[in-house]
Amino acid sequence: QVELVESGGGLVQAGGSLRLSCAASGRAFSNYAMGWFRQAPGKERAFVATISWSGGTTSYADSVKGRFTISRDNAKNTVYLQMNSLKPEDSALYYCAASLGRVVRTSETFYGYWGQGTQVTVSS
Repeated sequence: QVELVESGGGLVQAGGSLRLSCAASGRAFSNYAMGWFRQAPGKERAFVATISWSGGTTSYADSVKGRFTISRDNAKNTVYLQMNSLKPEDSALYYCAASLGRVVRTSETFYGYWGQGTQVTVSS
């Protein structure tokens, strides 16, 4: 079992930055690839970014590529999402998820553990 707790969301103006954190507890954090997903009101949950168990491989949704950076610190059991140049369309509830394997995955079907989410709101 893995428990995930996100933090770092908030209200920011367009063009600003936020860093989300996801603290994991439970089974060995370094065994899992991790991902960030988001869900805006009235929309389905969508993939944002993923990182392999070692941090050596990452993948991003086209909509955030070049603006967001995912990273992890296995010693701290934490994964991060640095979000720069934020746009109003980035507003959503952001979820952290732990994959059932070590390699990067963009589909949420490969993720077995989810946090409760942290709200990000970008004003224009």
